[in-house]
Amino acid sequence: MIDLSGISKSYQMGQHRVHALREINLQIQPGEFVAIQGSSGSGKSTLLNVLGILDTPDTGSYTLDGHAIENLSTADAARYRNRFIGFVFQSFNLIHHKSALDNVALPLYYQRVARKQRNLKALEYLEHVGLKDRADHKPSELSGGQSQRVAIARALITQPALLLADEPTGALDTSTSEQIMNLFHEVNAQGMTVVLVTHEPDIAAQAHRSIVLRDGDIVSDRTRDAARHNISDHDSDPVNHS
Repeated sequence: MIDLSGISKSYQMGQHRVHALREINLQIQPGEFVAIQGSSGSGKSTLLNVLGILDTPDTGSYTLDGHAIENLSTADAARYRNRFIGFVFQSFNLIHHKSALDNVALPLYYQRVARKQRNLKALEYLEHVGLKDRADHKPSELSGGQSQRVAIARALITQPALLLADEPTGALDTSTSEQIMNLFHEVNAQGMTVVLVTHEPDIAAQAHRSIVLRDGDIVSDRTRDAARHNISDHDSDPVNHS
């Protein structure tokens, strides 16, 4: 599904060059549920942006579902995102003047699906996340948890191969966070690859694999035995790519 080789990314901050990612080598198989952890400035959001084709690395190669992701035009990058990737953000990124139904249906609009068909599909996905009765409500009329579920329905409606989530529970209470994680587990059990960025250890512990970044390097990569749902981790040797 995902193959990163020698991925580096840096930014100019005043007179200083900040290295956000340093020679990252990473493979994620289809159907994995992966959490990416790290403190502020570790490079985790930059890595997610690279995976989501929202940012371009300075060096290295990225292969997504067998397709080389490099030197893409803006239009081609958008097509790959719309075809392969669903996004869930901490801030929800809903369009405030549109209803929940219209927000969920939006990706199908860009795929030129007819209005009646996309609205029927959007209603189906709102029902899936338990919000069919809120279809006509605008984001200002929804709670934080409801808004995040609308965002998840929007991310899933194109049936992407890869779901990327950036701090999806960061603004939510414990009970609502559990509901959101249950949705992620459900779609992952159906075969979707899920990669989420989180600073919350209890959220990361629910993933089948946990990757820790520090100063742009992968310093830990652990896989949990999901079949037994226990907490015994099989530690790989810390990887330093600097």
